[in-house]
Amino acid sequence: MGLNIAYDAQKETPAEPRRRTTIDLRSDTVTRPTPEMRRAMFEAEVGDDVYGEDPTINRLEQRAAEIFGREAAIFVPSGTMGNCIAIKVHTRPGQEVICEERGHIYNYEMAMVSHFSGCLARTFYGEDGVLTWPEIKKRIAPKIYYRAQTGLISLENTHNMAGGTVYPQAIADEICDSAHDAGIPVHLDGARVFNAATALGKPVKEVTAKYDSVMFCLSKGLGAPVGSLLVGSRKFIDDARVYRKSLGGGMRQAGILAAAGLIALEEMPKRLHLDHANARFLAEGLAQIPGIKIDPDRVVTNILVVDITGTGIGSIEFCRRLTAENILASGVNHELVRFVTHMDVDREGCAAAIEAVKKVVRP
Repeated sequence: MGLNIAYDAQKETPAEPRRRTTIDLRSDTVTRPTPEMRRAMFEAEVGDDVYGEDPTINRLEQRAAEIFGREAAIFVPSGTMGNCIAIKVHTRPGQEVICEERGHIYNYEMAMVSHFSGCLARTFYGEDGVLTWPEIKKRIAPKIYYRAQTGLISLENTHNMAGGTVYPQAIADEICDSAHDAGIPVHLDGARVFNAATALGKPVKEVTAKYDSVMFCLSKGLGAPVGSLLVGSRKFIDDARVYRKSLGGGMRQAGILAAAGLIALEEMPKRLHLDHANARFLAEGLAQIPGIKIDPDRVVTNILVVDITGTGIGSIEFCRRLTAENILASGVNHELVRFVTHMDVDREGCAAAIEAVKKVVRP
């Protein structure tokens, strides 16, 4: 993206071979800000956001609310904080939160559902990470005084550990409509919801219209260095501001970060289809390698979760060997490895990753 140190051939000597570039497919969180983002950060107009006086933060929050068709938004340092705040606002201690068993809020947010909100996660498996209303309905607590009551349903779109899968719109809408009829709010962990919108060919406003709150990340596929946003009603965001402060999320002159976030929000969704195409290319190449199991037709966004059981190599050793070939990936468990495409990895990089995997699994 124009941020790599330029290679000067005149400085190379026969004893100093050209260094190979590392291709980082561990996550789309590793992206680096574009030159435009860096310039905007340098020039950002700032104030004290805790007093509501940072004009760049205010602009970012207003624009996010407009794009999602909501009354208000709040900037937070991370998606985890955004999810934690949303759960806290929607629930009270002693309630249950229904989510998919591989969901981020359950597995990767330090048990904050219980630690911060005092709630119990009620999890179950959904094919491709997708829950359906008939299955959710079975898990909603009956109105009995000695049962923890269902306080919230939380969905994840795209679903990270299910391989970047996308909720069919009709299923998501049915869940929201039916939950509301039952008096239960629905939160969306939409860390990569712009990827979902791209895959569905719909505006993100339409994809998320029926949720009570939405968290989305600027620092993943959209390429900003830091930050996420939480959107919802004015009352919801007013309450969220209280809990952001309690978690240490009042960042003062944060407009420096919001400046990059504005570019990420306005410009970067336009290029996400390229990451999706590269992920599909990568999946098709990996699927041809003996011992590697993945169905390219199920790769619809930028995440691949690959079964390496057939190679006879565990994920730790597999990733170690890849690192020796200047390719970075991450193990999900002993048998699964995740690859994530993003703006700092092009088609050539994906081809190099395929060749490296061939070498790693070669007997």
